[in-house]
Amino acid sequence: MSTVGAPLRIVIADDQASVREGLVLLLGGLPSIDVVGAAADGEQALALVAEHRPDAILLDLHMPVLDGIGATRRLTAEHPGVAVVILTTYADDESVLDALRAGARSYLTKDADRADIASALQAAAGGLSVLDARVQAALLAAATSAVPTTPAAAAAAPSQPPPPDGLTQREAEILLLIAQGLTNSEIAARLFLSNHTVKTHISRIFAKTGSRDRVAAIGYARRHNIG
Repeated sequence: MSTVGAPLRIVIADDQASVREGLVLLLGGLPSIDVVGAAADGEQALALVAEHRPDAILLDLHMPVLDGIGATRRLTAEHPGVAVVILTTYADDESVLDALRAGARSYLTKDADRADIASALQAAAGGLSVLDARVQAALLAAATSAVPTTPAAAAAAPSQPPPPDGLTQREAEILLLIAQGLTNSEIAARLFLSNHTVKTHISRIFAKTGSRDRVAAIGYARRHNIG
């Protein structure tokens, strides 16, 4: 661990070599940051943390061998003194909540600049949490769409049947937006998701509903009174 006034010692973990190497150069050039290791997956990240005992780790979510959520859980359990900062392209509420529940201290998206990343690492190492604007918006959207939890509100809220054919609530929500004619990019913006996440959800919707394309999915939605 760093002594007072010493550079913050960090490990970087990202499976994309270009991103990983870019972050090493970007952050390693700061006098306040000392990059002590760079990993291509969660298992490598754990090994580097055990070897170097850094102050913080900058961690991607989607990596092979052991993903960011699994790595965060193990880091929190095995190295509680190491602050976990997530840096990823995914800002949907499920990814954010999973990471925070696993023990991540801060969550940034990859459009954050060098100063924002360095500040988040310093803050996390000091015990504070940092969430960028897109992440805060995703959490706010999740909170405002949550099912009421008070007894009075729960009693007043009409019961809703579960979506058909094993669709999740999120998949049903995306199917509704497809039926309303929204494009993938428009759905991503509406729900604070990445385009990749939307495509993944749509693939699952097609598989569960037996739809070959969006036209078939819209027909399914209408037959089941979705949209």
